[in-house]
Order: sequence, then structure tokens, then C-alpha cells
Amino acid sequence: MMPTSTTPPLPGMELLKGAIDSHVHCCPHINARTVTVFDAVRHAAAAGLRGVGLLDLFANSSGLAALANRELGHLGVDVFGGIVLEPYAGGVSARAVEVALDMGYGSGSGARFVSLPCHATRMMARAERRSPAFVESCLEIPLKGELPDPLPEILDRIAARDVVFNTGHITAAEAVRAVEAAKARGIQRILCPASYYTADDVRELVRLGAYVEFAFFVMSHATQLGMTMSDHEKHRYTQVPLDQVITNIQAVGPDHVVLSSDSGSFVLAPPVEAFREWLVLVSGSGIDRAAIDRMANQNPAWLFKVGAVGAV
Repeated sequence: MMPTSTTPPLPGMELLKGAIDSHVHCCPHINARTVTVFDAVRHAAAAGLRGVGLLDLFANSSGLAALANRELGHLGVDVFGGIVLEPYAGGVSARAVEVALDMGYGSGSGARFVSLPCHATRMMARAERRSPAFVESCLEIPLKGELPDPLPEILDRIAARDVVFNTGHITAAEAVRAVEAAKARGIQRILCPASYYTADDVRELVRLGAYVEFAFFVMSHATQLGMTMSDHEKHRYTQVPLDQVITNIQAVGPDHVVLSSDSGSFVLAPPVEAFREWLVLVSGSGIDRAAIDRMANQNPAWLFKVGAVGAV
């Protein structure tokens, strides 16, 4: 809930000043969202955020980000998008990536991240107890040998445009292999969703040069409800203990960690409020303000070139 003139300020609002929520699901969806893209930007501006990242499982979000910047750029929030290589968005396709990298209104537009699938991976399909045929159709990164086509071409396109490579929802071993391949092809900006990984996993990913992301959704009450994510099946996700995340952050320090809300679903508070709740939990666990600023501001700013004119 956004505070009004008649309600007292909520704890932790100061943590949002200058912050960047790089993982917001406010694009059109097949189930309810709490806010539209424009709402999300207005709320972010009112709370003092300086950046919002749009993730969409059904489409490249770069065009919506460019539209939001054109219409609401005067509010001072840099909105960025990209593509998650789900089947609905074109799948694991070099052509889909090429289009995403140029989608917008000219200079400064285009995807600022390219993500491997979040749900059309074998790890997630198994976790969601999908059919054997469905599992077989999903992406799995080989742990040895060359990456299958078109992944090498996709990585080359990401490297050429110097945007973020997000490893999506894959196993820790697959993520290590993907990061190694990405670094070998010249990618500098790499982000690994790591909420389900161990401290040893995150240490290895950071050692290889990746950033690790911890998002609020899987730590929240949202895990208690079966929800539609990418189709009309409903699935629940294992809740991640807060202590586990704090242990992982402490294992690597804040310099290569990103905090995000992963919000927008109807079961969570609107993104700004969900992000506030997440930062308050991290702060309440003993992480100091400077570290939170690093994880919620400086690190995502560098990764996603927030505020950089004509950066993409």
C-alpha cells in the first residue's frame, strides 16, 4: 500500500530511495496483476525508486518499457525490459533475441536483458510435476561439451550488445556451465536467480564473475497458493527460508548480489510495497544500509545500465 497524507509512513520507505526493482511482473498476463506498467512506474516514482525492470513470460517487454519511458520519463524512473525465452515469447531463438535487442523507439531502446526460460526448463518442469513429454520438450544445459544451437549464437548477440544474460530457472550445475560459456564468449553482465541455491553454489557463481539474485516471491506467502504462471495449470513453489538467503548473502558479501521483488501477481502486494517488505526483512536480519544500497541500487544499476543515455 502506498502511504497517503493521512497514513503514517511505513517502516523502511527510506530503503526505497534510489533503489531499482529489476524484476517486476506488471505486463499483461493470463491471470490477475496488481498494477499496470504505468501504475508500477508511477508508484515507483512516488516512492523514490529510480528504475524498474519488466519481466514477461509471454512477450518481449522491451517495447512496453520504451513506451513507459516515452510517456512517463518525466517522472525520473528508468524502465527497462528484455526477453525471457519462453515458448510464448519465441522460445530459445536467436531471431527472437535479435528482435528484442532492437525493439523500441530508436536510440536507447531495446532489451537490456536476455533470459533463459523460467518455466520451460527441465528443472522447473520436474518441480511442477509436468508430464514426461513436457519435461522432454524443455531446455536443459549440458554439463559437458558444446552448448546446443542456437545458444552459442544467442550468447554472441548478448555479448555484442553488452546486455545482461540471465540464466533463468535452471539447476546450480547448469548455471555454472552457462556462466562459464557466457564468460568465454565475452559476456560481462550475468545474473543468476539463486534463491534455491546453496552457499557453495553462490560462491562458485560469484567466483566465475556472475551476480546472484534473491527475489521476494519465493520467500513470501505467495508460495502457499497454487497459481497459474505460464499456462492454466496451477503449481505451488517451495518456500525459501529467510535465514537461507541471509546465509547466502553473507557467504559472498553484497558486491555481487541483487535484491528484487519478483512481484506483480495478485497474491502479493503491489511491487513497490512488496519490494519495501523485502528490504525491511533483509535489514531486520542484520544486513546494514550500505549493503542493501549495494544490492538494491548500485549492482542492478550497473547490470542494467540504469540512467545511461543511449546505453543499449
